[in-house]
Amino acid sequence: MKSLGLIVNPVAGVGGRVGLKGSDGAAILRRALELGAVRDAPRRARQALERLARVRDHVEVVTWPGEMGEDEARAAGFDPRVLGTFTGRPTWAAAERDHGHDGSAPGAAGDFVLTSPADTEQAARELLAAGVDLILFAGGDGTARNICNAVGQHVPVLGVPAGVKIHSAVYATTPAAAGDVAALFLHERPAGVRLREGEVMDIDEEAFRENRLSAHLYGYMSVPYGRGLTQSAKAGGVAGEERALNDVATEVIRDMSPGALYILGPGTTTRTIMTRLGLEKTLLGVDAVCDGVVAGSDVTEDDLLRLLQAYPRAHIVVSVIGGQGHIFGRGNQQISPDVIRRAGRSGVTVVATQTKLLSLEGRPLLVDTGDPALDAELRGYAKVVSGLGERTMYKVGV
Repeated sequence: MKSLGLIVNPVAGVGGRVGLKGSDGAAILRRALELGAVRDAPRRARQALERLARVRDHVEVVTWPGEMGEDEARAAGFDPRVLGTFTGRPTWAAAERDHGHDGSAPGAAGDFVLTSPADTEQAARELLAAGVDLILFAGGDGTARNICNAVGQHVPVLGVPAGVKIHSAVYATTPAAAGDVAALFLHERPAGVRLREGEVMDIDEEAFRENRLSAHLYGYMSVPYGRGLTQSAKAGGVAGEERALNDVATEVIRDMSPGALYILGPGTTTRTIMTRLGLEKTLLGVDAVCDGVVAGSDVTEDDLLRLLQAYPRAHIVVSVIGGQGHIFGRGNQQISPDVIRRAGRSGVTVVATQTKLLSLEGRPLLVDTGDPALDAELRGYAKVVSGLGERTMYKVGV
């Protein structure tokens, strides 16, 4: 019998669809919930655990109470051993009163039990002390930092991607992949699954919201690796790519249809498109243009859905994350499943230079929208705009 330690950061990723580019800090959490953000990390943790059902008789789940793991473990059919306690922990509304606010709970958050980085670190330390064979955690790069602070490389870990920004190489490519890797590592042990060192990266969220990217390496953790199931660290741009980016931008602009809405995801490739149009791009946000005019800047999911009501024809332009291959589900959660479905699969344009595609070393492009049915619809092959007059057929997986 192997033991799986489980930690869920229930507020990871809440800032994504509402355009806040992260969820670190109480003020950002409050703002996200005021904007109607939905906590999706628990559901993603449950998706991973459901893939472990085939080894349920061989794996004991050890976790923390309530939303930090117990609830999702039970929902997935496990009978977990629960450590720790939340006795006397405040709800969101009580915490607001304690900090001098009026005590009113934003949105549906009145019964929100606050968790903190200290809770995550304490949970990880207790799981390490309990001798678990693997810690599975749901969160983003901030959560990975907390886990790293607590356990270092003393126990293997694997992340269920649930944050806005996931630059670290300690995460599976999707929640389902996380469950599969955990099952393979804990019980089935094929030759293709091995341990490797994974980088823990995080960015300065305040700088991020000011359109500046400042990423740092915080350490390494030991991670079960399965090709195509565990992601690599995000790779930066390559010097000397300016001409290639301009060629891609020129090609996209040539194909733009009059009267159609173009939704441009974050990244340097899409920024080049906006620059060639003479427009300012939110580097780390989502913008919308029509006929050479900005229709929406740094938009949220709700903003996009409103725009899609006004513009019956719409196209989504997304770039590839270098080194990882994600086109949906990493830093562009504003382009939600509802938005993608309104535009349609034929309305999605993927852009990447040949250098960026080569950096994937043959691995497929990845989608992790949070909607497994939509992810399945997006599989197959995509025409990637990769140069002037150039399209590259590239495989899309999950």
